[in-house]
Amino acid sequence: MNRRAEGRELATALRGLKDRSGLSYQVLGQRIFISGSTLHRYCTGQGVPGGYDIVLRFAKECGAEPAELNDLLRYWEAATEEGTDPRPLTAVPAGAESWSQAPLPVAPEMFGVTMNSFSGVMPSFRVGTVRLWDSETRWSQLEPRRGEFDWTTLDRLLDGAERQGLSTVFVLGGTPGWAAPDGRRAAYREDSRAAPPDDLADWDAFVRAVVRHAGGRIDAYEPWITANHGHHYNGSVETLAEMTRRASRIIREHDKDATVVCPSITDLWEDASHEYLLRFAEAGAYQYCDAAAVNLYQRSVTDPPETMLEIVRKVERTFQLAGYHLPLWNTGTVQTIQLNDPLDADTAADHAVRFYLTGLYSRIVERMYFYAWGNSKIPLVVQAEGQAPTKAGLHVDRLQKWLARAEIRSCGHGAEIGLPENVWQCEFLVPDEHGVPRPARIRWTLSGTADVRAGAGAYRVDHLDGTTRETGAEDAVRITERPLLVRYR
Repeated sequence: MNRRAEGRELATALRGLKDRSGLSYQVLGQRIFISGSTLHRYCTGQGVPGGYDIVLRFAKECGAEPAELNDLLRYWEAATEEGTDPRPLTAVPAGAESWSQAPLPVAPEMFGVTMNSFSGVMPSFRVGTVRLWDSETRWSQLEPRRGEFDWTTLDRLLDGAERQGLSTVFVLGGTPGWAAPDGRRAAYREDSRAAPPDDLADWDAFVRAVVRHAGGRIDAYEPWITANHGHHYNGSVETLAEMTRRASRIIREHDKDATVVCPSITDLWEDASHEYLLRFAEAGAYQYCDAAAVNLYQRSVTDPPETMLEIVRKVERTFQLAGYHLPLWNTGTVQTIQLNDPLDADTAADHAVRFYLTGLYSRIVERMYFYAWGNSKIPLVVQAEGQAPTKAGLHVDRLQKWLARAEIRSCGHGAEIGLPENVWQCEFLVPDEHGVPRPARIRWTLSGTADVRAGAGAYRVDHLDGTTRETGAEDAVRITERPLLVRYR
């Protein structure tokens, strides 16, 4: 049986459970945190859930028996596995519901990079903000001996960012060996520890020294990274919450305008990471922060970036359980990223642009920090230090030019917004050559291609390589995995 047939089997089973429950799509959708219209598509075979957790939550709400759960898993696995059907069903990433709102500005800071460089050279393509980590600015490198600071590298980086008008995020982490001599060694060449310092007074002194030295040149501080990963932190949740509280107090004493970003949580595909987040919240840490850092990434580097939306919705639900509603900043990726094979240049370019579009689509992620600038040993390179930007870097630059001074007003995909199932779209108001806001749509596919009518008022299509072509309302525009911009009068 091919994927399309298995997709019909899955839809039939879901519809049977829904009818048996006696509940409406809207009510069931509210209970499992997806829209009623999305649930309707799953039950009518117009789409397949991107994660089995949606199927499982739905089935349990409908009172499914164990044997029915086994059947559902088999149908779902068959409908989402790789196949040879030239017209595969589109597996819709969980959490990818359509939405609309009053227009809101697209902040330049949405487009961030983490710096894997210590030279002070900044990206030569457009970015909105830089984050300092793996840039020889860890605590162990800035204070190699108690009370002796070397600010040379940090100053180079801050000067470089200042010259280009970029906001900066500084990560406080990497305990020096002298501050925790018996602590677990961290995954770095220098003598740093994954453990907290033995005496938190040393932590206070370090935070105070950084904030005083920066003198307002650092816009945001992230006390520690990947809090739930033993290679970076293996102390208690309570100790890290206390370190966050102390850092926040010191930062606010010396720089009231600085943003405090709670330490990032990683491996969010796993339930244990959400349990850690809840423990961190129960320890009171989030009350000391202006934003919460999370690590968003695909299960596999070859997966579409839009699959990160499943993590976003899970994180949103976890924060709701914790009783906090903070802006989310995506500040990292998986520890083993360098072990993956490189993406080809075209796929890398498409995924780099869609990394940031996924952040915009999520509606609740305020900043996306790509990991990493300057690094040439990762699967997706935007620019290796000392070299020109790759196609990925150039296309990210073009995306930001499209959205300079733009406002976003909606995002959606597929039948919910009258498009083919594999087509995704975000709508904006984009200034024209006279500075007048005009409607514009960025469209792309999750996979494959689709021909879509440009729509009323359409007059031009812009491509990421800088080329443009005139179009009309009735003209068909070929949509691919590489986003394009349709402009309207």
